[in-house]
Amino acid sequence: ENNNYQNKLDEALRAQESTAADDKIDIFLIEADYALKYVDSPYTLDVKADIGLTDEDLAGQYKYTQEIATSADGKLKAVTWQATPGLFAYRRSIAKDVLGTDDPDAVQEALADWDKFNAVAEQAAAKGYYMLSGYDDAYRTFSNNVSAPWVADDGETVVVDANLMKWVDQTKLYTDKGYNHKSSLWDATWAADQGPTGKVFGFFYSTWGINFTLLGNSLATPTAEGGKEEVGNGIYGDYAVCEGPQPYYWGGTWICGAAGSDNLETIKDVMLKLTCDEAIMKQITMDTQDYTNNEKAMNEIANSDYKSDFLGGQNHIALFAEAATKIDMSNAGPYDQGLNESFQNAFKDYFTGNVEEDAAKANFETAIKEKYPELTDVVWPA
Repeated sequence: ENNNYQNKLDEALRAQESTAADDKIDIFLIEADYALKYVDSPYTLDVKADIGLTDEDLAGQYKYTQEIATSADGKLKAVTWQATPGLFAYRRSIAKDVLGTDDPDAVQEALADWDKFNAVAEQAAAKGYYMLSGYDDAYRTFSNNVSAPWVADDGETVVVDANLMKWVDQTKLYTDKGYNHKSSLWDATWAADQGPTGKVFGFFYSTWGINFTLLGNSLATPTAEGGKEEVGNGIYGDYAVCEGPQPYYWGGTWICGAAGSDNLETIKDVMLKLTCDEAIMKQITMDTQDYTNNEKAMNEIANSDYKSDFLGGQNHIALFAEAATKIDMSNAGPYDQGLNESFQNAFKDYFTGNVEEDAAKANFETAIKEKYPELTDVVWPA
């Protein structure tokens, strides 16, 4: 909440030079949404020159995971054990009722672009279902497919991509027509919509979301209360995944070595084992269903008889392996987290009918001035 993690981290990093050796930060973690803030700072060590990983060590990783962690002057400043391509996770039982099939290939054909997706939303509503849970569900699928970064080359002008306004138009339509359940990411309604009482066709989720969030929300009896992850507990087994209307990614956690650390050998060992060791990364996927950052290991599982009981026997790693090669980080920038959050917040009032679209735009511009005074101009698509 209120960027508490980053604020505490920044405070500790600023004190690094004057802190006793055993109290210094050695390793810290960053998320994709704000990675460049730390990558382009003096607080992170060069993974190759300072820590000692080689090009050969790093060769198996997905290239996009290195691109986002490469500084403006070309230094690799962080590595990750995850790759986070996104898919669309749908309820098999609802797909059967709406489309007459739950087969992933057939469902993908029905959802292959946004026009088709919207047509299925109308069909789902006619049967008493929501297509999506809330306002934010599709956001990253649109925001990952913009044509340019948020901020222009002049470093001062915010450019709102036309694709983001497509998200606004779609979400307003879904809200007005009852195609969504008016929830927000992470709230109680959103979580409940993924469970036994939910009536939502599906959710946009990347790798970690399926095994760590969707699976838990699907259970009638949580594991903390003695429930088992098995068919018969809630709607475990009733989900499947397909690519959806557009490729996208969501999230990921990168490991940084902190400048000033006196434990470089330990940092190197952690990075090598967690992000470069093919056998360890393959085992993480086998144990947790997460998708790890080793292309060869993931392709081995993709081409095997691996099955996820949670996804009704589907090999979701095969779909993730296909989606991972389509991830494009070229439009990532240092303002992504703040501007994406402000944009979503400003337009929520428009979706709920509290303000008109022009007022939502004006509120977004106000939020920019408060958060980033150095950004002095906003250009909207014609």
